[in-house]
Amino acid sequence: MMQGSGGKTLAELIEEVADLIVSAKRVVVFTGAGISTESGIPDFRGPDGLWTKFDPEDFTYQRFVSDREARKRLWGMSKTVGLSWQDMKPNDAHYAVAELEKLGRLDCVITQNVDGLHQKAGCSEDRVLQLHGNMQWAKCLTCGERWRNEEVMRWVEAGAEDPECVKCGGIIKPEGVFFGEAMPVKETMEAERRSSSCDLCIVIGSSLVVYPAAMMPQYAVQSGAKLVIINEGETSLDHAADIRINDRAGKVMSQVVKKVKKKLGSRGNS
Repeated sequence: MMQGSGGKTLAELIEEVADLIVSAKRVVVFTGAGISTESGIPDFRGPDGLWTKFDPEDFTYQRFVSDREARKRLWGMSKTVGLSWQDMKPNDAHYAVAELEKLGRLDCVITQNVDGLHQKAGCSEDRVLQLHGNMQWAKCLTCGERWRNEEVMRWVEAGAEDPECVKCGGIIKPEGVFFGEAMPVKETMEAERRSSSCDLCIVIGSSLVVYPAAMMPQYAVQSGAKLVIINEGETSLDHAADIRINDRAGKVMSQVVKKVKKKLGSRGNS
């Protein structure tokens, strides 16, 4: 099966990606929903996606803050889906990215995902820039008090259908960015800066159609960085990729990291 990048074999492409990582000074990894589907997290738009079970309008910021019934439906979501945020486990691709950090080959991860799986896999909190927030946390919209999502879910399981802030009685909202809500300014500016100053950008599991997050790999390319895309299915930047691999993230990244370790080891022994 052709993997992309001029009909080379998957093994050849993996070798080339590993070479780029070893020679790069600043590696930025950009991830989307495709890196987490291998952890069993449903996507939004597929035949069994979340939008077959929920009204997307419930995920708009305006609906959430103005409609108590919408809040109740959202807080009861884990029962409907049969999966809670704390049940979710990283997969081989998340662990491979975390391994790059341990090897000193990762500047940062810029992610569209809200699942916190990069941190669970071992990436440092300060190296993960979450452009769409983090559903592992919730906060009061009035006073800003924060709680772990599992703590708020314990209140829901105990009967609080629409949990309120224990300090001020305000509305509690998951820290994921909802439709109609601005992306976090600090993380977005930092992501732009890191993207523009890297010399290698690796896109994993994103079709690069959700903006403005998908601008980050474009900033990297415009600044002269090499671009690697690992994604099942086409992306909007395939034409700009130095290496394009159309395959599963976990399988590819595990092999890439093995090659990187080998190359770093042999370089150290030479």
